[in-house]
Amino acid sequence: MSESSVSELTAIPGLEVLDSAQEVPERGRWLERTPSPRLMLFAARSHPELAARIADELGIELGNVELKTFANGEAYCRYLDSIRGADVFIVQSPALQPNDQLMELLVMIDAAKLASASRITAVLPWFPYSRQDKKSAPREPITAKLVAELLQVAGVDRVLTMDLHAGQIQGFFTIPVDHMTALKLFAQHFRDQGLFGEGAVSVSPDPGRAKMARKFAELLESDLAVLNKLRPSHDEVAVTEVIGRVRGKIAIMSDDMIVTGGTLGAGAKALKEAGATSVYACATHALFPDGALERLARSDIEQIVVTDTVPLSPIGRPDSVQVLTVSRILAESIRNVFSDESVSAIFAGENQLF
Repeated sequence: MSESSVSELTAIPGLEVLDSAQEVPERGRWLERTPSPRLMLFAARSHPELAARIADELGIELGNVELKTFANGEAYCRYLDSIRGADVFIVQSPALQPNDQLMELLVMIDAAKLASASRITAVLPWFPYSRQDKKSAPREPITAKLVAELLQVAGVDRVLTMDLHAGQIQGFFTIPVDHMTALKLFAQHFRDQGLFGEGAVSVSPDPGRAKMARKFAELLESDLAVLNKLRPSHDEVAVTEVIGRVRGKIAIMSDDMIVTGGTLGAGAKALKEAGATSVYACATHALFPDGALERLARSDIEQIVVTDTVPLSPIGRPDSVQVLTVSRILAESIRNVFSDESVSAIFAGENQLF
């Protein structure tokens, strides 16, 4: 065997002698990673229907993950697909069982981190404990900040959420928070019904939501009114006055959430007494605890429009309650995050409403 043949057989991969005639590639300032990152979407157990709709909009299948609850109530998670190097998005909307569902999300984030996911994004259409965003009385916690800290300690890299109760929640994070809104979705719905222009008025349920209601008024090309209300307790509301011209107009109240329906019911009554011809309402998050739907069905509101950020059963739901899906908004936001493009561009920069 010739010397050159022996050299070819014993050459160590990566240390071969280059032919002097072989062209040496130009040295760049970075290395391309192959294969390219993968977008993987996983559904937690709070709202699998919404996660499935988002996956349909993205044109992908939901990732395989095993989730279960042990006999003593502990949450368990195991990803059945390899997520090494993947851009992982976890959809969880902890509204109906916030404590268990929040813990499940934290476990899923930790499992994804230990499985070497490249980036972990928590998709939280409803941000849990968002109403506890400040101290309203001595010795109260700021639980929304605690939730933000828990998510970050668990290992999340980014948060996608919708129509936060208060803007300062974004400041509780030291990671990027993409804030989406359903305001244009509602505006298009009412415009399709002809409820816009001089014959309509956008109504803020309280002075704190006036800026959002003003944006809504611009989308409807209508006037603005504000309700002044008192809250004797967390779930009780009393409207004291209507600020603005509503007589002879169709009033459309907009809010971030409906819980007991007390704000909408009291507001509708006050608007009717102030001369509004009819009252409509919209809110992004429909929590609807026991008795809320029945209370709203007896109110002066002709139509209540909500989204599917929170699961809402059609059983026992009045005809006056209509549900719009936010799956396309969430899918577009996820796609832009994955491709490192602007999320606010989806809303033409109109997603900061505070």
